[in-house]
Amino acid sequence: MVARPPLRVRIAAMRVEDIPDVHEIERASFPVPWPAYAFRQELETNRLARYLVARAGGEAVGYGGIWLMVDEAHITTFAVLPAWRRQGIGARLLLALLDLAVELGATVATLEVRLSNIEARHLYERFGFMPVGVRPRYYSDNAEDALIMTSEEFRTPSMRARLERLRAEVEPAGEPSGSSWTPDDDGH
Repeated sequence: MVARPPLRVRIAAMRVEDIPDVHEIERASFPVPWPAYAFRQELETNRLARYLVARAGGEAVGYGGIWLMVDEAHITTFAVLPAWRRQGIGARLLLALLDLAVELGATVATLEVRLSNIEARHLYERFGFMPVGVRPRYYSDNAEDALIMTSEEFRTPSMRARLERLRAEVEPAGEPSGSSWTPDDDGH
């Protein structure tokens, strides 16, 4: 067996021109996808919102977004194309979202995830998210409950150590350490 080179993933701020690709990922990932115009509204009018896109080989393969509410980064959406899952892209993207959250002044992150989405829950747990509650019948397609998860505070020594360990695991050798995303021309 021949070893493959590490997967080169570039994560950058989402731009309006990324919306068609992001919407395809959304449609492939969720039973009730956000409409494309919702992403446009988020980018153009929601001052609390920041979105990132992961690209591999020039193709958009994942995206995620946060709303910064005072000192909390709420992960609003997060997905990787099914064909690109289990290659570390989700971990790199989540790390980039948390880096962005810290840069914006967040002290914790929160999210909702389907109770049945065990794979996503494991990813979030790996990043220090803990269950803190349930939103009954949260999902409109099947009335499934959502598990509310919150990260440990970013400034704690254990969370800083966790993120540095994860960064070392998911960032290929030779790539710069630190912030995993590239801001756009506006600094977003």
